[in-house]
Amino acid sequence: MSEARPTEARPDATPEEEHELAAERLLSDLDAGEPEGPRRSLWADAWRILRRRVLFWIAAVLITLFTLMAIAPQLFVWFSPATHSTSGLFCNLADSKEGPSADHWFGTDQQGCDFYIRVIYGARVSMRVALGATVMTVFFGILLGGAAGYYGGKTDTVLSRLADGFFALPYLVGAIIILSALAGGEQRTEWHVLIAIAFLGWPALLRLFRSSVLQTKHLEYIDAARALGASDRRIMTRHILPNAIAPVIVYSTISMGAIISVEATLSFLGIGLPLGTISWGIMINDAQSLTIAGQAEHMLIFPSIFLVLISLAFVIMGEELREAFDPRLR
Repeated sequence: MSEARPTEARPDATPEEEHELAAERLLSDLDAGEPEGPRRSLWADAWRILRRRVLFWIAAVLITLFTLMAIAPQLFVWFSPATHSTSGLFCNLADSKEGPSADHWFGTDQQGCDFYIRVIYGARVSMRVALGATVMTVFFGILLGGAAGYYGGKTDTVLSRLADGFFALPYLVGAIIILSALAGGEQRTEWHVLIAIAFLGWPALLRLFRSSVLQTKHLEYIDAARALGASDRRIMTRHILPNAIAPVIVYSTISMGAIISVEATLSFLGIGLPLGTISWGIMINDAQSLTIAGQAEHMLIFPSIFLVLISLAFVIMGEELREAFDPRLR
């Protein structure tokens, strides 16, 4: 059933009031008409393509599994790392650095605790940092990229040159500077790492969304809405954003995998999360010296496998979405 028009003509209305009412009805029809049709067909067409692709389902299964590990690790393990490491029933120094076995699927760590539990719980920090940094990057990228693309002129020039300045800064060097300025050593938390990654990631999304807005803002239905007196905010939120959001979704999905790798790299280098945090990057860092000495290779292999799998899953998902949304790649 179609929605009722927001305004109806009145017998005693003046010609000016009738004109305003007619313009409002046209804007309402435009909001419910042209933008909705292409948007529904775009998503429906993309889903029709994705559901037939094997790589999409492989990536979706992996992302679902790792998301469940982050949200509810109790589905995969029976004890938390805190309980596991403080109870003599679950840790035994005599079993320190033993390889995988029937009792310890991923072997044991230096304290003789089951390494499988630590690897499972390592997904929590990585997924939280990746999700938080992606949300912040998307928010500022859309906000600033939309302003640059829609208004143009000096606004576009200032924001584009600001983004170019960030591109000139090497990523790791910038992360080291920001993390050192925010907090140091044991005072550093995952929020500091999240902010540093998001602070360096928004310029790429600004440039991407700016290009999408530039391609969309001169379409006929946008010009019609503008001619009928629609505000800039209404045009951006009701017309431009729904039709320019697909590239942002693709980029954000791919960047999730990249952010997980960046967080692990920063933690591995000792400038990310503090020691003692259950993180794949810190696990790899801890196992590095042992592996060089020819000991406990499993402590390096299993966190690395999980890190590669989750990063690869997001990258594959992003590529599949890109091919589904872009008609030129079908």
